[in-house]
Amino acid sequence: MASEALQFIIDMFRAMTASRPSPSVDEMRDTWESLASQVPAAPDLRVEQVLANGVPAAWFVVPEAAADRAVLYLHGGAYVAGSLNTHRDLITRVGRAARARVLGVEYRLAPEDPFPAAVNDAVAAWRWLVSPTGGGVAPRRAAIAGDSAGGGLTVATLVSLRQSGDPLPAAAACLSPWVDLEGIGPSMTARAALDPIVSRDNLVRMGRHYLGGKDPRTPLAAPLYADLTGLPPLLVQVGTAEALWDDAGRLAERARAAGVDVTLEPWEDMIHAFQAFASVLPEGQQAITRLGEFIVRHTA
Repeated sequence: MASEALQFIIDMFRAMTASRPSPSVDEMRDTWESLASQVPAAPDLRVEQVLANGVPAAWFVVPEAAADRAVLYLHGGAYVAGSLNTHRDLITRVGRAARARVLGVEYRLAPEDPFPAAVNDAVAAWRWLVSPTGGGVAPRRAAIAGDSAGGGLTVATLVSLRQSGDPLPAAAACLSPWVDLEGIGPSMTARAALDPIVSRDNLVRMGRHYLGGKDPRTPLAAPLYADLTGLPPLLVQVGTAEALWDDAGRLAERARAAGVDVTLEPWEDMIHAFQAFASVLPEGQQAITRLGEFIVRHTA
C-alpha cells in the first residue's frame, strides 16, 4: 500500500493543474523553481560550479562519495524547464545512494535552444567528465542517469557516444523516461486519469518546442526509435500510475531486443518521477536506494 505522502503530492499537483491546465514554458519554469525552494539543501552537501567543455555544470559531493567514481546526471523538465536547482535534492540523494560524486549538467533548454542542443551538451559534459584534463574519471567507474526528459536524454547521449566511438559508462539509469515525443503509447490515455503530472496534450506541445520542426521520430530526439545495440547495462524505473508507463516498457523491450542488459522496475501506484519527491515520499527514497545499489554494482 502506498504511503500517505503520495496522496498529498497527487492532490497538490491536481490543484496546480486545475488552475493552469496548459502552462506556458515560463510558468512551468517558475513552478518547478518554486517547488524546489521548499526543500533545503543537505547541510553536508558541497557544490562546485564548473564548465564541462563549455557547458555549465556542477559537482554535487557528499561525504559518502568516492573521489574516483561519478554519475553524470541529466535533469528532467520536458526539455523546456528544470535546472540543477530544481533537481538539487534528487541529485544529492542519487550521489549519496551511489556513493559517488555527481556532475549535474545545465544543458540548454528549448524553445530557445531546440534539439540537438541538449544532446550536444550532455555529450560534451561526458567527454569532459572522463577526460584526464577534465573530471578525470575512468568510464568504467562512471554512470549516466536522468529523470523524465533527462531519462530520454540519457539514452540519446549513450547512442550518440556509441555512434561517435566514445567510451561508454559502466551503466545508466532512467527514471520515468520520456522517449516518445508523439505520445502514442496506450498508457498516455489508459492511465491519464491516474497521472496528476503528465498529460498528453502538454507533453506533445513541449515536444514540439524541443523538436524545433524536426521529425518527432528523429532517433536522438526520441530514442525509442534509436538503435540501442551495444549500450551498457540499463536500469529503468517507472510508476504504475504513470501516463509514461509505456515509454518505459517499450524502451526496455527495444533495449532487450538489441541485446542490452535491462532491469525494468515497476513501482506500484507511483506517479511520474516519484523519486523527485523523496524528501517526503518513502517510496521515492527506496527507489533511489535501489538505483544507488545498481550503480555501485556496475562501477565498483
